[in-house]
Amino acid sequence: MTAALLFLILLALFFDFLNGFHDAANSIATIVSTRVLAPKYAVFWAAFFNFMAFLVFKHKVAATMGNMVDPSVVDMHVIFATLVGACAWNLITWYYGLPTSSSHALMGGLVGAAFVKAGSGVMVMSSINKTLIFMVISPVLGMILGMLIGVIMMWIFRRSSPLHVDSLFRKLQFFSAAAFSLGHGGNDAQKTMGIIALLLYSQGLLGGKAFHVPGWVALSCYAAMAIGTLFGGWRIVKTMGQKVSKLRPVDGCCVETGAAITLYTASAFGVPVSTTHTITGAIMGVGSLRRLTAVRWSVAGEIVWAWLFTIPAAAIISAFAYFASVAAFGG
Repeated sequence: MTAALLFLILLALFFDFLNGFHDAANSIATIVSTRVLAPKYAVFWAAFFNFMAFLVFKHKVAATMGNMVDPSVVDMHVIFATLVGACAWNLITWYYGLPTSSSHALMGGLVGAAFVKAGSGVMVMSSINKTLIFMVISPVLGMILGMLIGVIMMWIFRRSSPLHVDSLFRKLQFFSAAAFSLGHGGNDAQKTMGIIALLLYSQGLLGGKAFHVPGWVALSCYAAMAIGTLFGGWRIVKTMGQKVSKLRPVDGCCVETGAAITLYTASAFGVPVSTTHTITGAIMGVGSLRRLTAVRWSVAGEIVWAWLFTIPAAAIISAFAYFASVAAFGG
C-alpha cells in the first residue's frame, strides 16, 4: 500500500469522523433536549449503537455509494477531491450550526470530481436518482411516521396523567434513541465504506474479486464514526433540539422511532439517505401535532435551504480540489 493510498484512506476515515461529529446532533438532540440524558452521557449512548450497527446491517448502502460513477474513471485525484469537497462542506455547515447531510455532501463531492474529469456520461443515474428521490421521501416519511406514532401515543395515553406519561417515556426514550443511533450508524458509516472500497477497487486491491467491502474497512468506518459522535457537534445539537421545536420525552420517543423506521427501510433497499433530513422531518411532524406554531418554520426554512445547496456546493468545492490535485501532482 503506497503512502498516497494510505493518506486517502485516512482522509476518508477523517470524513467519517466528521460525519459522526456533524451528525451527533441527529442521534442525541432529542434525548438531550428532553433532559432524559445529559450531553456527555448521550454521546456515549449514541456512539455505542453507531458502532454496534456493524452486527446488524448488510453493505447494500455501500454498494450503491460505490456505484454512482463508472469505476473506470475513479483514481486517487477523484477520491481526494471527493473527500475534500465533503469535508469542507461539513466543516462550513458545522460552523454555522446547520444540520445538513454528510451523505449528500459525499455524493456531491464524488459527482463533482467525476464530472470535471470525464463528463456526465460516467454518472450511473440509477444510483444517483434513487438517492435524489429519497432526498425528498426521507424527510416526508419521517414527518408522517412521527405524526402517526404521535397520534397513536396521544390516543393510547389520553386518560393518563402527564406525570405518568412523562415518567414512562423517559425510560422508553433510551430504547428509541438507541434504535435511531443504530440506524444512523448502519446507513451513514456505509457511505464512507463505499468510497474506500471504490478506491481499493480502482487500484486493483480487492484481490481481483468483484466490488465488495473488506471487513477491516467496515470496522474502521464504524469506529471512526463512533469516535466522531463522542466529540459531538454541539452547535447543531442546539439547532436540532431547541430551535426547531420544544420536545417532551413522549415527543422525543415518537421522533426517534419514526426516524429509525425510515432509516431501516432505506438501508434494507440500499439507499444512502440523510439521517439529518429524516430526523428533522420527524421533529417537525411531531412538533406540529400540538400546534403549527410549535415549529419554528423560519429555522426549518434555513435548514431546507442548506439541504438544497449541499450537493452543488460540495460538487463545486470538489471540482476545484480535483484541478488543484492534478496541477500539483500530475494527471
